[in-house]
Amino acid sequence: MEAGAMLPPGAGRKMRVMVAIDESDGSFYALQWALDNIIVNGVTATNEPSQDTGMVTLVHVQHPFQPAIYPVGPGAAAAFYTPPNIVESVRKAQQENSAAILSRALKICNDKMIKAETLIMEGDAKDMICQATEQMHVDLLVVGSRGLGKIKRAFLGSVSDYCAHHTKCPILIVRPPPPSTSSRP
Repeated sequence: MEAGAMLPPGAGRKMRVMVAIDESDGSFYALQWALDNIIVNGVTATNEPSQDTGMVTLVHVQHPFQPAIYPVGPGAAAAFYTPPNIVESVRKAQQENSAAILSRALKICNDKMIKAETLIMEGDAKDMICQATEQMHVDLLVVGSRGLGKIKRAFLGSVSDYCAHHTKCPILIVRPPPPSTSSRP
């Protein structure tokens, strides 16, 4: 290659792929699909060996726990605050749940001999995933789709839809496979 010749985008540098993981089967299907179709046998779409490419980043966002204040008594003259031991118990349970989800995802990556790193964030999943892609300079975000209809999506919101419109990197939304039509005895 001549001096000063331009390299194609992504050549000579790591490709950073981030996969958003939650407890849904859809997110694990998206991870499996990405590993099978984007990172195949330790080679990314740039055909670089996996030792030289970036690892897959698995991101899980947990909802923040907001301790509640409950009015009690006649005329709500007094308040009941969530005791610190309950707050700590809920936070510990959230951490254990996040660790279990990411452990399952890491096992899938390890079974395919693909290096992965994990990231646990707290907040609104839509905002935190977009923020993480920007801060980590991600080249591709992979998210699963729960397959909500238009009405449910309008009321519940969609992380994948939000990320598709707000993230600054390319995004791949992996839809779940259609339900099996085979009849079982």
